[in-house]
Order: sequence, then C-alpha cells, then structure tokens
Amino acid sequence: MATNPTPARRKRREAAVPLVIRSLAGLTLLILLAPMVIVILAGLNSGDHLSFPPEGLSFRWIIAFLNSDIFLPAYGFSLVVALITMVFSTILGTTISIFLVRTRFVGREFMRAFFMSPLMLPGIVLGLALYLFYISSGIGLIRTIPGLIVGHILVTCPYVIGTVSAALVGFDTSLEEAARSLGAGRLQTFRKITLPVIAPGIVAGSVFSFIVSFGQFDVSLFLTPPNSTPLPMALYISLRYTFEPTAAAAGIFAIFLVVVSMLITAKLTNLKRLANVNFS
Repeated sequence: MATNPTPARRKRREAAVPLVIRSLAGLTLLILLAPMVIVILAGLNSGDHLSFPPEGLSFRWIIAFLNSDIFLPAYGFSLVVALITMVFSTILGTTISIFLVRTRFVGREFMRAFFMSPLMLPGIVLGLALYLFYISSGIGLIRTIPGLIVGHILVTCPYVIGTVSAALVGFDTSLEEAARSLGAGRLQTFRKITLPVIAPGIVAGSVFSFIVSFGQFDVSLFLTPPNSTPLPMALYISLRYTFEPTAAAAGIFAIFLVVVSMLITAKLTNLKRLANVNFS
C-alpha cells in the first residue's frame, strides 16, 4: 500500500530542488496569474471606460453584468454548451482511450494521432473546415446548436483522451483478471475495478474539456447560431465597439467558474486516489 510522505521527507524533497528552478517556477506562476489580476481589477473599475490601473474600486460593473441582456445570456449559453460538450467528450474520449490502449492493431498510432490532431490544428482552420463541411454536406448542422456542440466536442475530446490514456497506461490489468476469475462480468469489472482506478484521469479530462469549451472562440466564430452568442464572442464584440468595463466584469465571472472547476477537480481527484490506495 502506498503511503504519504512525512513532512520531513517532503521538506528534503523540496530542498533537493535547485533554487533557480523554484524561482523560475514562481516567476512563471506570476506571469500566468498577472492577466487574471488585471481583468479582475479592470472589472472592479469605478470609471466609465475599460482601463488599467483602475480609477477606483467599485461593484458598479459587476451589477451591470448581472443586469445585462447581452453578457448574462451569453454566459448562460456558454455554460450550457460547455456542460453538454463535457458530457459527450468524456464519454467519447474515455471509450476511445480504452480502445487505443487495450487494443493492438496495425495503424493504432496513426489513429491516435488522428484523434489528437485537433490539438495541433489552429482553431480558425478547424472552424472553417467544419463550416465548409456543413455547407457542402447538407446535413443541416450549419449555424445550429448541435453543429456548434459537435465542433466543441472535436476540440475538447483530445484532452479527455490524453488524461484517460495516461491513467490507463499504468493500470494493473491483473486486478481485472482477478475480478473476472471470481465471476464478475465485463461490465461489472469495469464499473467496480477499472472505473475507480482511472476516475482521476476521467475527471481531469472532463474538466479540461469544460474549460476549453467555455472559452472556445475560433470554432464558435464560424458555427454559432444567429440568435445565440457565446460569452467569448460577446466579449469580442463589446471590446471592438463599446470598450466598457462590463466585459471585464464578465471576465471575472468566467475566471471564477474556471477556478471553482479546478478546485473541485483537485478535491475529487485526491479523494479518488485515496480510495484507490485503500482498495489496493
């Protein structure tokens, strides 16, 4: 059974990391957090225009966002699309991962590269390709919500495939064999043995897909229905024509959603790991 390292052992491990590496890591973290701090302060600006540093601090534009007939519906639309995308991406990505990791056949690596290719393609290229495909095929998905969700699934599914595949690579298949020898069926073995072990990878991949879908702009630009506007597009239109702090206030709520998602993921992942340790 795996055990958690003692505080003294953790301190020795931290001391073994060179100071330069830790300094670079801290600097990188500050660079990554700086844009979020700027957006938050700009959203709390008491002035009439989007600016940094803010003229003062106020909840004026937070209230404006909550009463907006543009940003609030866009936020809700992006949230619904991201949730639907997360569900489908998690199911498809997990299924594909199990197939690619557990099956040996000619062309497996090519198929893996094919499924992961949306990560390498620019979003503009992928969105334009889907737009032209919808037009030429005549399948009725052009500028529809289902067509938009399909585009988001193509973009986000590789994240689930990557995290679940990583969880499956180190999986001890003898646990499944033991369960099967004791009379468990395939579905019961997967539900009782495999799923709890790879659950951290599934949870991480699903949250990544949710976050990427929520902030997806390139694909949404080509596939969004006429009467619906995702939050990224609403922010783009606002910053292009009005440049008021309401866009930054909307960004605050988007950042809050992402942070909450990551905290929930970290908590659930740790619980699952503890459950796996106790089971083994």
